[in-house]
Amino acid sequence: MKQVTILRIDIQLKTRFPDLAVLTCSIQDVTVEKHNFELEEFKNKIMKQVGAKYDLDSVKNLPAFRAYRDFFWRVGIDPTKNRPAAEALIRRILGGRSIPRVNTLVDAYNLASVKTEIALAAFDASRLMGDLLMRFAKREEKFQGIGMKEPMFLQGGEIVISDIEKLVAIYPYRDAESTKISEKTKNIFLLVCGVPDIAEETLRNAAQMALEYVTRFCGGKRKP
Repeated sequence: MKQVTILRIDIQLKTRFPDLAVLTCSIQDVTVEKHNFELEEFKNKIMKQVGAKYDLDSVKNLPAFRAYRDFFWRVGIDPTKNRPAAEALIRRILGGRSIPRVNTLVDAYNLASVKTEIALAAFDASRLMGDLLMRFAKREEKFQGIGMKEPMFLQGGEIVISDIEKLVAIYPYRDAESTKISEKTKNIFLLVCGVPDIAEETLRNAAQMALEYVTRFCGGKRKP
């Protein structure tokens, strides 16, 4: 199996959204656990910070969330039904609920998403076949997201990410069941999901924080 090295953006997509930027990072030799006491303590600390920093009435108007919402509308996603990832997590905290516990790696990058207001995604690198391509979906392409009992058929025109044999994400809000992070995962391919009007420096900061949190709680090292 060829190891993932790059994510390419299709020319048609790049033409329509010339300012669309996505950063990637490969992390090797991670140890993923069901839960971790230190991580739970850190999660509680960040949740308290969120409660002090944000409120439900104004959170949707933050510049980063406004940029994601505007992008969602442009690609046919209703952000009032499918909220941008970081906004959804922050709203969940402000509503008095905890961040969902998935596993230590997913929980770690979710915390980085909350802190930076940037959407992040990660795939089990061993389940990816070749390099990734971000492109417009074809009509009737099949996609099965995490937690979906049956696959859905796309209308065409959605922004998707595929490897050489399957779809691995609808960008930037839903990842595929087939490549999700599990306790068996050893190597990951991390995406820092940009949209127009979010600066690359902001994405780089989010990548650095995600790398810091993942390696702090799951070990591993960044692939050069």
